[in-house]
Amino acid sequence: MIQTSGIREHMEVVGSDGGHVGKVDHILGTDIELSKMDFGSGLKHHLIPLTWVEQIADDKVRLSLTKDAAKAAWREKH
Repeated sequence: MIQTSGIREHMEVVGSDGGHVGKVDHILGTDIELSKMDFGSGLKHHLIPLTWVEQIADDKVRLSLTKDAAKAAWREKH
């Protein structure tokens, strides 16, 4: 289980392929809210489940999904 305390604001979120998914805005319940001020997240807030996090290392949050798979499955915050 990943310790969410290791996830900090502005950390880069990358897919399992190393592709840029976005930057952490903050933890919102069981999700990571991505910053909307990032071109990788389409300049909108998106939510990704903490269950996708595979590793936290080198100031990056690495997901178990590829960049494209994560972007296809993330939820837009309304």
